[in-house]
Amino acid sequence: MVKWFVGLCLVIWGTSAFAGEAAPAAIDPVLEARMMRISSELRCLVCQNQTIADSHAGLAVDLRQQVREMLQKGQNEQQIIDYMTARYGDFVLYRPPFKATTALLWIGPGVMVVAGLAILVVVLRRRSRLPQDQFDPETPEPAQDPHLT
Repeated sequence: MVKWFVGLCLVIWGTSAFAGEAAPAAIDPVLEARMMRISSELRCLVCQNQTIADSHAGLAVDLRQQVREMLQKGQNEQQIIDYMTARYGDFVLYRPPFKATTALLWIGPGVMVVAGLAILVVVLRRRSRLPQDQFDPETPEPAQDPHLT
């Protein structure tokens, strides 16, 4: 039994000698940082609520690789974003620009809050003008016994 244990330990120790250090994720860390910065500005077309930097979807991985290749070819950040926008539209931008087609995205939430507050004010004013007898009484009514009816 001891021979088997010693043999197993030698096999494990021997195979660990061939293990090497993990290869770096990127050959050029500066290029990888630029790729991640650009990728954090682009929306994942599959997930739609994540950037391609955060997403693990296959398309996001492909788009990150495409951004990496474009950077290696010497294109700058604006050229890459322009290419992605031309190919996928403003939807690919995580923060789309303010223009006529995206105005509702930018103004819509504020309009909804203002409209909600306006409705609340109108309802409260109307309610305050009602006479007291229009409201339900605050005292509970006695419960009726179903057997007595």
